Amino acid sequence: MNREVHPLVLAALIVSVLLSVSSPSLAEVALGISVRVGPPALPVYAQPVCPGPGYLWTPGYWAWNDEAGYYWVPGTWVVGPVGMLWTPGYWGWGGGFYVWHAGYWGPHVGFYGGINYGYGYGGVGFAGGEWRGGSFYYNRSVTNVNVTHVTNVYNKTVIVNHTTVNNVSYNGGTGGVVARPTPREQTAEREQHQTALAAQTQHEQAARQNHHLFASENHGRPAIAATAKPGEFSGHNVVAAKAAGAPYRAPAMTPHEARGPSTNLNRPGNAPNGKESANSNNGFRQFGPPSKNGTANNTRSSNANDNWRGNNPHPTGPRAASQPAALSNSSHAQSQPHSSAPPPQNAPRRPSSPPEPRDKR
Repeated sequence: MNREVHPLVLAALIVSVLLSVSSPSLAEVALGISVRVGPPALPVYAQPVCPGPGYLWTPGYWAWNDEAGYYWVPGTWVVGPVGMLWTPGYWGWGGGFYVWHAGYWGPHVGFYGGINYGYGYGGVGFAGGEWRGGSFYYNRSVTNVNVTHVTNVYNKTVIVNHTTVNNVSYNGGTGGVVARPTPREQTAEREQHQTALAAQTQHEQAARQNHHLFASENHGRPAIAATAKPGEFSGHNVVAAKAAGAPYRAPAMTPHEARGPSTNLNRPGNAPNGKESANSNNGFRQFGPPSKNGTANNTRSSNANDNWRGNNPHPTGPRAASQPAALSNSSHAQSQPHSSAPPPQNAPRRPSSPPEPRDKR
């Protein structure tokens, strides 16, 4: 027997269908990891030699595991999408938690918390190279490139502020980096993005399986700080950290106690495949090391691990609108934020033997 559908029921069905069609995808409304204690300081390490043309540097960062806490995801070179640049992820304080904002690929570099990851990622923009047509050109002032194997190079120095530098790995909160997005970075975040590559996600997953990379084991000084290629955790192309970025302080609470709820970030490119894992940082962030001598950031705190102690899970402190300078981690050159104007091309010197890993100091 045919029955008439109640008008209210029919209206509810129509609204449900419209919402399912018009609602943003999970890649647009990303779920970020939130934690009550901040990550350790970024370790001091050298950048491995670039494996070849087309490889782009992705800085190392501290990721989160619900069973063991923070673990280090080594910095590595990846074959980047043509015309795209990597915006590293970052930990940001807000709402009583440190929230992970995942990195993404885009035509321009967006906001990454003002964190000085080094090697072109000095806190604002990117000075390590640029795309010219379908080819990527490397700035040898801040990246470790062997010109025998990579000929698309140039040299562009970066101005350095000679102030105290530390290796703070998070934005906001007590002891965190004081930085807000610039208008250019806000525009970049609204552009079309691409989530982390499969190689990046696999690299992060491999790091999660290596207990030597957990902060509780390495105390902020991982033996695998950087690799020449994703997932390459052994061999002569693996670089160990020279030092922890700051004295390590173990948290007072367990990882299960420290874990907060997942957070909707409404930021495109934060959750690859629209899925979230309970034990990883979706979107592959990446956060990496700043410099020690000769480079500086005048917004850094001198106590990088204040909130990692765990006995102060709810730090407070206003965020100022000042911006850190873009810095390099080169031991012999100074660098300035990436500019839209193409830098001059200098004739590269061809070394007789491959260079050693570049010291991040």
